Order: sequence, then C-alpha cells, then structure tokens
Amino acid sequence: MSESKYTYNTRVKLCEDGRYRWIYEMSLLKNPTILFLIIKIFFAIFLVIFGVTTIADFIRFKKAEALFNNAKVLGIIFLVFMAIVIISYLIYTAVMGGKYIIEFEMDEKGVNHKQIPFQAEKARKIGEITALAGSAKGSFTTTGIGMNATRTEMYSDFSKTRKVKSYPRRNLIKVNGLLSRNQVYAMSEDFEFVKDYIISHCENLKK
Repeated sequence: MSESKYTYNTRVKLCEDGRYRWIYEMSLLKNPTILFLIIKIFFAIFLVIFGVTTIADFIRFKKAEALFNNAKVLGIIFLVFMAIVIISYLIYTAVMGGKYIIEFEMDEKGVNHKQIPFQAEKARKIGEITALAGSAKGSFTTTGIGMNATRTEMYSDFSKTRKVKSYPRRNLIKVNGLLSRNQVYAMSEDFEFVKDYIISHCENLKK
C-alpha cells in the first residue's frame, strides 16, 4: 500500500471489535529513541567484547596493563562504529522520509506495534541488504542488526509484562517482558489514557 493511499487515525479510537487502534507518526530527527536504542545495543556488544578480551589477556599475561591497552583499542573502534551508526541512521531517516510511522492495536490482552505497510517494506529491504553485507564481511554484529531490522512488528502480552516505563516528553511508553522490549507511542492528548490502560491490565508488574 502506498503512502498516499494510507488512511491515518492519529487519535486513539475504540473500534467495534472492542480494540483500540491508532497511528503515531514520529520524527526520526526530533525524537532520538530509535537512535538511542541502536547505540545501546552496540555499547552492550562492546562491553561484552571488552570484558572477554580483557579477562583472556589478563589470564595470559597476568598484567593490569592489558586492561588499559584493550580499553584504548576498543575505545577507538567504538568511536568509529558510532560514526558509522550515526551516518547509517541519517541514511535510514532519509529513506523513510524523516519519519517512523507505527500502527498500534490494543485490547485487554496486549498491545501490538506494527510499522505501516509501505515503510515496513522499505525497512525489510534495508535489513536484508545490511544482513547480506554483514555476512559478506564476516561481521556477526552487522548481520544481527540487519536481521533485526527486518522485524517490523512486535506484540506484548500484558500477562507476561514485568515493567512499564513512561517518557512523556518523547511520547513513549516502554512495555517490557522477560524476553521482549516493546515501545508504544501515543499523542500527548492520549498518552495518559494509554499508559494507565496498559498498567491496569498488567497483573504481573514488578513493584
């Protein structure tokens, strides 16, 4: 479905089937949530690499100097990768027309986050190209990011949700389970309603 033919319903609406539906349009430049998520993933990967290599070198050489040497090398590599991430993000932003558009569907059992069709198709193609490029270079990190980018839909079961965090400034509600991390967005006018609805239907939240 092309963008021109897509019908937008930005406000939360209760439909005849008892489900709430709405579409949220997010500026990829003004709202850095996705960029922050990518950076956090890279940072976590580098921490694991740093920890493993440092322990291995310390056991091998039994010198604290290994810690500083690894920190210096991996720090430079990390900065290079961050530059690549930012450039790639700007390219992604341009391809997506500067916005990330998500369709939400919510009922008493859970909430579904789905990128709208014409953007989802673009995202899948970008992800496939990235994964192939990573495989060709032997980069598991790039391949993993590419494969993850092909995922354009996520469902959160309220019964399996353990934590809900809200960020009103970014219109963001994080719905986190044991193995899932979902991001729900809503306009300011509907933000408190959506947040309260989610919390009231999550019976197993950690206090």
